[in-house]
Amino acid sequence: MSSPSFNEKEHDDVGIENRRDVEADLAHAVDEEFGGHEARQKLEKKLLRKLDARMSILIVIYILNYIDRNNASAARLRGFEDDLHLKNQEFNTLLSILYVGYILMQIPSNMFLNYIGKPSIYLPCCMIVWGMISTLTGITNNFIGALLTRFFLGFVEAAFFPGALFLLSKWYKRSELGMRTAILSCGSLISNAFGSLIASGILDGMEGKLGHAAWRWLFFIEGGLTMFFAVLAIFILPDFPSTSHTWLSPEEVRLAERRMEEDIGVGDEEQTEAAGQMHGLVLAFTDWKVWWLALALTSLVVSLSFNAFFPTLSATMGYSPTITLLLCAPPWVFATIVAFCTCRHSDKTRERFWHIAIPLAFGIVGFIIAISTMSLAARYISLFLMAQSYAGFIVFLTWISNSIPRPPSKRAVALAFINAFSQLGNIAGSYVWPKAWGLSYSNSYAICISTNGLCIIMCYVFKRHLERENAKFAKKEQEEGRPAGFRYLA
Repeated sequence: MSSPSFNEKEHDDVGIENRRDVEADLAHAVDEEFGGHEARQKLEKKLLRKLDARMSILIVIYILNYIDRNNASAARLRGFEDDLHLKNQEFNTLLSILYVGYILMQIPSNMFLNYIGKPSIYLPCCMIVWGMISTLTGITNNFIGALLTRFFLGFVEAAFFPGALFLLSKWYKRSELGMRTAILSCGSLISNAFGSLIASGILDGMEGKLGHAAWRWLFFIEGGLTMFFAVLAIFILPDFPSTSHTWLSPEEVRLAERRMEEDIGVGDEEQTEAAGQMHGLVLAFTDWKVWWLALALTSLVVSLSFNAFFPTLSATMGYSPTITLLLCAPPWVFATIVAFCTCRHSDKTRERFWHIAIPLAFGIVGFIIAISTMSLAARYISLFLMAQSYAGFIVFLTWISNSIPRPPSKRAVALAFINAFSQLGNIAGSYVWPKAWGLSYSNSYAICISTNGLCIIMCYVFKRHLERENAKFAKKEQEEGRPAGFRYLA
């Protein structure tokens, strides 16, 4: 093939310069709307400070969300199974039934949230209800009663996490979303650390108080905390840019909307929602990317099922229940630090795949160590390596929002569906750790290695697809002489 002529090269250079001029003119025109470039930067920093301050309540909610979900595992160490006369796989069924309700409600919940545009009312109300249900678990006396409370707990908790992810995606640009998702998701990791410490204190100090077993006080106290913070959240949580006016000036509202338009190349509301909410449902279910991500996340969730059995795995080291719960905290503190650093670097480099694959690979190393030895030091190190693999999970959640940016109705359904579908992994994971496979749990770890590896492979295939799509965008823009626009983060 002959090389381009001098004139052709000159023409390409002129085209590139023209596109740069167009981009500069557009940026200047937008900045002028807010008083110039420096004024806009100052206003944007102020907006983000306000927004971050209000969004911080989501971390507290997520900590309580996970504590209410996982407190049965801590209660198991202090008579929960014996008092409810559980036998065979009934405890595992109590863990898995939560995710049945969780799966059923996520899509309807997020569609409703997108429709009403009032997360400051909807999410705290759901939180009050699940706190009440969690408290009622403390008065159950048999398997059926506990089964019902666990089912309805998942039914109501389904509103929070996909709703929180959707709320973040309505306010933050893609380059900002990873760190915010990390900070939110670190709430679940912190809950594993401090939830164990709180449970240790309650289970050790509340036995027999007012005639109740300590594990019942665990549900009473933690459910009460949830309801208390739910009331506070009503006054703190923001709504969407189009429905938030009491705490933002009109100029800040316009800037919030403009930021999203610039980030994905089209407005996030009227321009993308003309066909209505049900159109978003159809778009989500007919996009193969949604199904691919759902399957990959499900595989990952199975490999993370050790989370629900962390006190049980820690107990294999032979310490008392109190010491066992205390030993659960350090791995999750470490995981929180790793997750925050990983997601921050992922945002900075605008790269997703390797920030998912590397933590998962270290998680596989942890599983292999746990299979290979019963040494106390080695098994405890393996718990640290397993826990830090949650960093890959958090970056994965960010990747979903990045890969399905518009319209909002589609993004709401996609986030809810992918998260809901992935809970099949939690249902399966509840049966991956039967007592019969302890103390080594080698079969359980082997399953985790397989599902973890499958997720890495699926993510790599997805990365290659996004790179091809980005190349098509660049080629089309060059042919049409348009400035560089939307790009997927791979």
